[in-house]
Amino acid sequence: MTTIRQRRGGKVTEAAEHQPSEEKNVKSDGKVLSDHTGGKLRNILSLTLGGIVAIGLGLLTSVYVATLHENDLWFSNIKEVEREISFRTECGLYYSYYKQMIQAASIQQGLHALVYDNKTESVRTINILERMNVYQEVFLSILYRILPIQQYLEPVYFYIYTLFGLQAVYVIALYVTSWLLSGTWLSGLLAACWYITNRIDTTRVEFTIPLRENWALPFFAVQIAAITYLLRTHLQPAQERLTLLAVFIATFLFSLTWQFNQFMMLIQALALFIPDCFDMLPTAKVTWLYIIQISGLLLVCVLQFFNSMILGSLLISFNASVLIARAIQKNLKKGNLLNRLGKLILHVLLVLSLTLLVNKFIKKSLNLESDEHIFKFLKAKFGFGATRDFDANLYLCEEAFGLLPLNTFSRLSDTLLFYIYIFSLFPMTAAALIVAFRNLRMKYLWTSHMCVFASFGLCSTEVWRLILKCVHLYTSQRTQVIKYSIPIITLLYISYKFWPGIMDELSELREFYDPDTVELMNWIKSNTPNTAVFAGSMQLLAGVKLCTGRTLTNHPHYEDKHLRERTKQIYQIYAKRSPEDVYRILRSFGTDYVILEDSICYERRHSRGCRLRDLLDIANGHIMDGLGENEPDLKPSLYPRFCEEIKKNLPSYTLHFTRVFQNKTFHVYKLAKHK
Repeated sequence: MTTIRQRRGGKVTEAAEHQPSEEKNVKSDGKVLSDHTGGKLRNILSLTLGGIVAIGLGLLTSVYVATLHENDLWFSNIKEVEREISFRTECGLYYSYYKQMIQAASIQQGLHALVYDNKTESVRTINILERMNVYQEVFLSILYRILPIQQYLEPVYFYIYTLFGLQAVYVIALYVTSWLLSGTWLSGLLAACWYITNRIDTTRVEFTIPLRENWALPFFAVQIAAITYLLRTHLQPAQERLTLLAVFIATFLFSLTWQFNQFMMLIQALALFIPDCFDMLPTAKVTWLYIIQISGLLLVCVLQFFNSMILGSLLISFNASVLIARAIQKNLKKGNLLNRLGKLILHVLLVLSLTLLVNKFIKKSLNLESDEHIFKFLKAKFGFGATRDFDANLYLCEEAFGLLPLNTFSRLSDTLLFYIYIFSLFPMTAAALIVAFRNLRMKYLWTSHMCVFASFGLCSTEVWRLILKCVHLYTSQRTQVIKYSIPIITLLYISYKFWPGIMDELSELREFYDPDTVELMNWIKSNTPNTAVFAGSMQLLAGVKLCTGRTLTNHPHYEDKHLRERTKQIYQIYAKRSPEDVYRILRSFGTDYVILEDSICYERRHSRGCRLRDLLDIANGHIMDGLGENEPDLKPSLYPRFCEEIKKNLPSYTLHFTRVFQNKTFHVYKLAKHK
């Protein structure tokens, strides 16, 4: 069992009336020129200072998360196997391909091994570049090989420092977005400070470094900053073209680095579609954004060897349907209110109907079933009936997909972020509705970034003008005073309350400690052939591949129907099945060794009904263990639980399985090779 333990040993005056008119004009022109020059100089100074602050905060954030990672694990001092074990679950799987490319005899051989991989899933050759979003690992490994840095920097540090560096890009992009929305870099400063002080709820990069989201979200933030700039009025054509290029590059990189990009961009497309329907956004620019989303995703599809899951995404179907519906309804935004309202309702219905039809047609044509588990999960999640589907229940029982814990709101309230977010939300929503009915244009783009939106609301002239007018206290001077004083007071409050805690956090020294897993990995490397095939939990097997290079039966990348079915079969080692059934299943996947984990067999982390063994029992039609209700059609199993019974060394089990390794956490059994 992994623990993080305390580290041992560580811690102008006006012209006179009698002057000629020409002289007055000269002095007046000079004053205008002087004011114009002074204004330009102030703008340049503000841009320079704001840019320096943005870069400084970005770099500080990178150093901050890197220091937390080092302090938490003592990463510089632990063994290589411990460093690799610290990349938990799918993190280890992704990092293993970076390691594989680094260790390959040549770049060409490394790429060939990824395209024709037969070690990630036993008795099956798969294309890793098609199945998984690992181009970032490929690019980084090639960069490491060609740069003259091998003797100065270990591969693992080049990898993690790149991810920590992307955090700087993330913070700078949030800073710039807030600055663009509010018109003052003070807003960006506030957004960055909120991001840092709410680190627990904004990022988990310091302990899940290789996760796809840590690669993708910085590019998503850059894309939002570019879209925010694009939607400003009075852009020059050259500025618009450059901004569209920036949006495309950011969208492409975001899509390339994360398999769940399509779901986030679908929400973004819907967020653009709604205000666009009310004529609140420039139609030509929104059209370009739809096209960019489609083209970016299709380019990724090509690079991923025409990954069918991308072609069947709802995003492509929705964006294509919007463009088709626009071509059919050319005069959507003309006519009186009633006429436009009717057109709008028809437009929405047309888009939704086309989306479903196009998506159904694509999936039927390509025989796509890769994402069916997601829709089963969503159906159960939103209360449209319970499900016994193993894959859907596996998601439903994970904390990451559960409701937000109540302490999340208390944490966000401690930094005033939640209160100010709500404060900003109401007037902005009201203003948006008024604008929709009056047919005016929006001056900002709604963003899901809470820190950006709250800081914008606090530093926005429009927000304070609206509030002061509502209470009949509006003056231009009062608005400016409040616009700057309230954010500064908020920054002082955040600094006063959270600076000591950050300092304490940075001074706390601990170390990585997981001797049982280290012992297991060392035993595998020393006592099993390189061609050995291992079965076990998805999370553990990712570590087995990274640390030992052995072949796996299954792994945590769950976006493939064949793999999901295979994983459910492998997991029968924790169900109530006969030894003959389990042996037959494991051998069908070429298994030589199976690893059983007490933490799964006797799991207590989840409540009854969400333990892995419970999910298997329900899927198999068996009643669950322990006190509590069972559905009436569930029946008692004819056999005891395999992971418990095998430890008794009964003849029916020893005939097929021989224990070859054991410690407090793991039990490894070798499968007999019957003819």
